[in-house]
Amino acid sequence: MSKKLSLLEKIGYGAGDTASNIFYQGISIVLFFYYTDVQKIEAGTVGTIFLVARLWDAVNDPAMGIIADRTRSRWGSYRPYLLYVSIPFGAVGYMMFAIPEFSEGMKIVYAAVTYGIFGMLYTAINVPYSALMGVMTQDAEERTRLASFRFVGAFSAMLLIGMAVRPMVAYFGNGNDVVGYKLTFAFLGMVAAGLFIFTFLTTRERLEPKKNEETRISTDLTILVKNKPWLIMFVAGFLTLSNVVVRNAAMFHYFKYYVKDSGEPYFLWMDLTSLMLTSGALAFIFGIFFTNTLRKKFGKRNALIGLTFGNAAGLAAFFFVPPEAATAMLVVNALANILAGPTPALVWAMYTDVADYGELKFGRRTTALVFSGAMFSQKMGWVMGGAMAGYLLSWCGFVPDAEQTPAAIMGIRVMFSLIPGGFMIANGLVLFLYKITDKEVEEMARQLEAMRAESA
Repeated sequence: MSKKLSLLEKIGYGAGDTASNIFYQGISIVLFFYYTDVQKIEAGTVGTIFLVARLWDAVNDPAMGIIADRTRSRWGSYRPYLLYVSIPFGAVGYMMFAIPEFSEGMKIVYAAVTYGIFGMLYTAINVPYSALMGVMTQDAEERTRLASFRFVGAFSAMLLIGMAVRPMVAYFGNGNDVVGYKLTFAFLGMVAAGLFIFTFLTTRERLEPKKNEETRISTDLTILVKNKPWLIMFVAGFLTLSNVVVRNAAMFHYFKYYVKDSGEPYFLWMDLTSLMLTSGALAFIFGIFFTNTLRKKFGKRNALIGLTFGNAAGLAAFFFVPPEAATAMLVVNALANILAGPTPALVWAMYTDVADYGELKFGRRTTALVFSGAMFSQKMGWVMGGAMAGYLLSWCGFVPDAEQTPAAIMGIRVMFSLIPGGFMIANGLVLFLYKITDKEVEEMARQLEAMRAESA
């Protein structure tokens, strides 16, 4: 079996994260603003919607991992979900941004229901998608490359959201933001569904589960919690997503109320907010291309620690940038994103190492459960970040479409800089506890290959 994956297969796998992140980025960057400033839902209520919906994932994510690991079909264990869930994923993603002209109470109910259902669909397609990387190849270097393609795809979506959403809303809405968001995400929902189907068509599963192996759910869960490297990555994932979500939730508010972005073109067709998102995404994608070089020179764990602390400094620096210093903002944001660029690929490659560690130590491969547990930790970070954003804005006295008080402005600035920076410092400290080296990963691969050959 060849260890090398074709370019088409790598591109196809990366397209899946473009599909996923069209709505992940849409939710983390746009949805909070859509709820508070377009639909006029109170910020604290939005925080509660985020909190309740994501807490359901305490059951939802691990359950999906267990189901996917036990799925057997002619397409494998994980690929079928990319086909069957893709269209509902795009449709409900659109519905989140299409709140009808209801009363205030019914708007809240509609927002909570669609957001909650979308979270379940996100889990149903992204747990198998994430686990797919662990069974496409055993080769550690190929996995790192595959992870790099994945996150080029992911931040291509961030680039799309940053560059196009605000102009598309203005174009489709023609002054009516409610219509603009609805039509924009109708188009993006179709794109996301199509990309997941493309991933299904271009990828293959090569590592098959052992025949007649133990499949008791209690055994799998016990193995997972005994996997110390996984526990460390679980905490790191929680801290990472807390940082991302609280900062992204404050993004539009930061530029609207602190920087006073008028919405007029600042560069080409983009206003300053769109330019910030676009240049940040480009810088992030640029940083991704250093992933393999950093992995080879420092190892995945050491490279991740160094990049995490550097990114923390860049995020915190925004607190000290005055609102009129647009160039400084763009430069600091670009540097922070270059440093962040290699980190997702390193993290997800490390999760495949964690799955290998669990199989070697406990004799049972639970790839989807490992990845679903990782996604659960990240969604709990999503809970923390989303709820914190809503409650902090409410506590500071934020009022949409009004001149903000100094307390509200300070709250927005802290959410955009110091809180994310603090989460990333904590993340870097936790990663010091992770002990699997790249040399150990290579040795694990050799031992697992011998074990599989014996059991074949």
